[in-house]
Amino acid sequence: MNELRAIATFTKAVELGSIRQAALAQGVSPQAASQAIAQLEQQLGVRLLHRTTRSLALTEEGRSFLEHTQPALAALDRALLLARGGQDEIAGPLRIVGPRSSFAPLLMPVIREFRERHPAILPDVQLDDNLGDWVRDRVDVGFRIGVAPDDGVIGRRLFPLQLPICASPAYLARHGVPLTLDDLAAHRCSVFRHAGNGKVFPWWVQVDGQTETRMVSPALSTNDTELELQAVLCGEVIAQLGMIQAAPLIRSGQLVPLLLDHLCAPIALHLYYGTRTALPRRVRAFIDLAVERLQDSPAYLMTDAELRAAQAAALGAAAGAMARPGPPARRRRGAAQSRSA
Repeated sequence: MNELRAIATFTKAVELGSIRQAALAQGVSPQAASQAIAQLEQQLGVRLLHRTTRSLALTEEGRSFLEHTQPALAALDRALLLARGGQDEIAGPLRIVGPRSSFAPLLMPVIREFRERHPAILPDVQLDDNLGDWVRDRVDVGFRIGVAPDDGVIGRRLFPLQLPICASPAYLARHGVPLTLDDLAAHRCSVFRHAGNGKVFPWWVQVDGQTETRMVSPALSTNDTELELQAVLCGEVIAQLGMIQAAPLIRSGQLVPLLLDHLCAPIALHLYYGTRTALPRRVRAFIDLAVERLQDSPAYLMTDAELRAAQAAALGAAAGAMARPGPPARRRRGAAQSRSA
């Protein structure tokens, strides 16, 4: 850095014709500027300038040195301008990482809105359930479901992840409604297997105000949350799902939340990034939008009252459907058959 400053002082002195003017332009004292040039000459072993009290003149060595250094200094200035511009302009690549499981429907609306606001942004998104190295992977913004991020990164908690036990109305009509946790032993349950290490996740439940884990005997195990969700929707299994997936389907009546006294939210979704200082504007702007759209969002959280109302409506509709007689055409055919008999 000292050599670069000395070279910059030398070229500025030649440009302005005065070491004093070069010192003023660079915000240093004339003595410091003169000393920097003298040290540069000493390191190079040649004299660069003929100095008098009133003028400067390049030596032959100084002229050759200036011709070779000016293009390099101009390139350095351009690089500095580009780097500073990256702090101010909302444009360019934005590297985002997050979990693969169930996360795309949550992330994509935020990216779409951000791109609509800033069309010059180029998202580079990597979804992976395995935790990577934030520094090595050159991440701008990351998301993680689970515990808070490691030391060395800054984390923002976005919302707790509720884990409702869910079934479809068709499953409950066929197999009945479990009323206690012990009843699950008689039901077809699904478990999620981690895609990276093959580990089976237990179900998280609340018992007497405490969060516990329980292993269930699986009728289905899978490392894909979308397949598990489809298995629940088509009436094959009961599963513990994340509210990111489940909330819109509970609200539409396609899923029924069960055992609500045991619902818990032991983990949370976090957003993380590397530093509070020197963040490019594009990164800061994306963080601000993600927090605005996702922090404690009612789209991914349901109150106890809302869940119980959804459960009652779904179970009431299922009970009503089972109690209703068959359609009129069927009743007429049955009456006709009785008369002919």
